[in-house]
Amino acid sequence: MRHWLVIAAALFGLTLGAAPAAAIKLTPAQAQAYTLVEMQPPTATQMTVCYGFVCRLRLEIAFTPAERTNLMNLMAKGRASAAEERKAIQQVFVWFDQRVARHAGTNKRVAYADFRAFDDDRNFDCWDTTRNAQSLLLVLQEWGALRHHTVSDPRFRGNLFIGQTPHNTAVIREKAGGEIWAVDMWTTAYGQVPHVMTVEKWLGEK
Repeated sequence: MRHWLVIAAALFGLTLGAAPAAAIKLTPAQAQAYTLVEMQPPTATQMTVCYGFVCRLRLEIAFTPAERTNLMNLMAKGRASAAEERKAIQQVFVWFDQRVARHAGTNKRVAYADFRAFDDDRNFDCWDTTRNAQSLLLVLQEWGALRHHTVSDPRFRGNLFIGQTPHNTAVIREKAGGEIWAVDMWTTAYGQVPHVMTVEKWLGEK
């Protein structure tokens, strides 16, 4: 009898399909990035991409097994050190830029995009890039691809007295020593590696 119950339970599970992937654990600041625009945070299998300025347009990405393997191979090149891992992260973001552009038409996006670009639908503002970068980094972290860093809370800067306009970025923290690094897509154009620098340096940039 128990044998048939086990079979029936298995068949019932197949009928319903696999359970959805659990949400990734977030800090309050990380979670706020999603609640502000009423979107779901990433899981280990998918993420929402924001574009069109302040997440006005959205693209759902479900990572295929082949894509996950490719990204894990890119990250494996950074195993040796934290510095090498940051280089690997930059290459992952180039892949991400190309992946998004195939469906969102963002292959013409420009660095420092704002309303003056007159092409909102194919660009990211810094709110979009911060949210996208944080999501992708959280997925990598969930996969165990980050050996030398953890995903930290996004950071903000903006000092009009020195000509610095408001801007924010995703951040990673080095496990050995705790140094924090900005991962900033907004300041680079399509297909370019994102700027990765210490947050201390990033806070002083214009």
